[in-house]
Amino acid sequence: MSKTIAIKVGIGIAIGAVLGYIYYHFFGCSSGCAISSNWLTSVGFGAVFGAVIMYPSKPKRQE
Repeated sequence: MSKTIAIKVGIGIAIGAVLGYIYYHFFGCSSGCAISSNWLTSVGFGAVFGAVIMYPSKPKRQE
């Protein structure tokens, strides 16, 4: 993994974690919800989602 891909994925993880916490804070429920009832779960799912979004789908061809 190149350095630029690692930086992009790291930024995606950070942004996803922050958005996961914001979702928990404003829309989370106190019990019964699988993702938004605990802030750690919400932040974890946001971080994973951010990493998946920012990871490149195809490697670039080098000519």
